This record gives sequence, structure tokens and C-alpha cells, in this order.
Amino acid sequence: METGKLPPDLLRELLSDLGTPDPRVLVGPQLGEDCAVVDMGDRVLIAKSDPITFAAEKPGWYAVQVNANDVACTGGTPRWFLPTVLLPVSCTPDDLKGVFADMSEACRRIGVAIIGGHTEVTDGLTRPIVAGTMLGELEDRSRLVSTGGALDGDSIIVTTGVAIEGTAILAREHADHLLASGLDRPSLDKAGGYVDDPGISVLPAARALFETGTVHSMHDVTEGGLITALREIAAASNLGLVAEAESVPLLPECEAICNALSIDPLGLLGSGALLATMAAGDVPAALRALDRVGVSGWEIGQMMEPSDGLWLIDRNGERALPEFRRDELARFLEQR
Repeated sequence: METGKLPPDLLRELLSDLGTPDPRVLVGPQLGEDCAVVDMGDRVLIAKSDPITFAAEKPGWYAVQVNANDVACTGGTPRWFLPTVLLPVSCTPDDLKGVFADMSEACRRIGVAIIGGHTEVTDGLTRPIVAGTMLGELEDRSRLVSTGGALDGDSIIVTTGVAIEGTAILAREHADHLLASGLDRPSLDKAGGYVDDPGISVLPAARALFETGTVHSMHDVTEGGLITALREIAAASNLGLVAEAESVPLLPECEAICNALSIDPLGLLGSGALLATMAAGDVPAALRALDRVGVSGWEIGQMMEPSDGLWLIDRNGERALPEFRRDELARFLEQR
């Protein structure tokens, strides 16, 4: 099997019969849904687990961000974090202290408490792996937002820019290769700083959209990039869609790095971008809400009937929405 996410059909089969049903589980394991939701009476508990496997630098910091993002996409507030830290035998105490310092700082910034977890040294690893579980809560279950909540005719908006996380990893960890490909050091330094500016957190954007009360679906862009995230919204909502490639925001350093490495930015690791759907008439108010928290947004497409299929419009015309069976970063790493 190739590195990256499982093929959708295989994942759907694996999820078809898991454990004993519990009537309190409002959202369980489903294709495209990133969080579990459990009814706790006066509120709902949001639970999310995700590992960091691509980034060699700051994996603890990344783990907090990507797990918090998914909780925020439900409308919930991230509260508690449990990391599982797996270390290679080559790891030093100072390396471990760095991982924990990064996790602690990331949690402090968003008001999350680390309440447990596990740490061990594991054979066969070449770098630290941090798998996190983020717990959050939402007081009004009727306002729960899901990936699968998109409606036929909804407009699709995306925030900030695509491939932010993948671009930052490439610039930080493969600078020599990029310099040899003709990129300049200032551009790489700026791209490496994408993790902080514009950043890979979607919490402010998700909260701003949630508070408009008009958003039907939210989904952060992670492994497999924008295209995979669009496919996951369509699959979870049982809908088709059309997206316009020329409307997708692409930061200049991202474009330069992707061109130098023959990488498609639409299939590159994209934490920092948030996809949301809503009625077309609600888009202007949503974009204004984003602007008030310093986040840019763009309308890039529309949800359609499932029979209409999945389409991408680019400078060459309309074509079937491509599929990235593995992230472009994984493909690049395997080719090196």
C-alpha cells in the first residue's frame, strides 16, 4: 500500500461494522467526517485523533494545531489534549524536551489543557511521531456543523490560501534541494514562516463563520490538499460539486516551490485553509465576518446534485475533478 490516506472504498468497508452501537453517539466513524460527537446531556463532546507523520520539525506543535482545527470545524471549542509521543532510539532528552515545549506552547495559545497521554521510545522510527487526541465541547447540539452538512446549491468558500502546511514543510526541510532548483533564500525563509504567518490554525476563521449562523458545512484542508477535502465534503454530503481552479488562492512562494518541484498545489498538505459551504446569498456576510478577524476568503465553487458529478474548471476548460490517492508531499519524498 502507498503512504497516506487509505483508499476511500477500503476505508468505507473498514468503517462499516465497528464495535457496539451507542445511542449517545451523534456522529461516529464515517468517510469524510473528522470528529466523533457524543451527547453528554447538557452539551456534546467533540473528539478527534490525528497523527503528525510528514513533519520532522515541531511535530508536537503541528499535532495540537491540526487536531484543534477539526474540533473547531464542528463549531466546538477545543478544551483538552492527549498526545501519544513515539520517539526513535536516536532521540535525545533535549529533543524530547523540544517536542513537549512545542506542545505546551501551542496549547497555551488556544486555551487547551494537556490532560494525559503516553510517551515511549520505539524501534523502527527515523523521526518522532506525535499522535494527538483533542477533546472539545459544544453547548447547543442543534448548532453542530459537520462535513456532511452541505446542501445542493451551496456556494463553496475557502480561506487564506492552499498548501500552506506542505509549502512550509518543503521550505524548512528541503531547502537545499529548492536552492539547487533556483529558488532564493528570502523566498524560502518566508515560505518556512508560513506555519506562523498566515499560520496553519483555522480556529479564528471557523469561529467567525460559525457565529454567522448560516454555515452548513466546514472542513479543514489537510492531507491530499484542497481537492481531497472537496471530495470528502461531497462524499459525506452525498452531493456533486464544481470548483474553479483560477479562483483558488495561491500564495506566491507556494506557487514558486510547487513549480520548482513539479508539485500540484491542489493536492498538497493544506492545513491553514478552511472550506465552508452556505447558501449563495449568505456568502457576502460570511466573507465580511472573516475579514473582521483578519482572514481572507474566496468563493470557489458550488455544490450540486450527486448525479451531476465532480468537476474542476481550469484554464483548459472543464474536466473531472482529479483524485490524489496520496499527498503530493508523500509523492515528492518517495521520488527523492
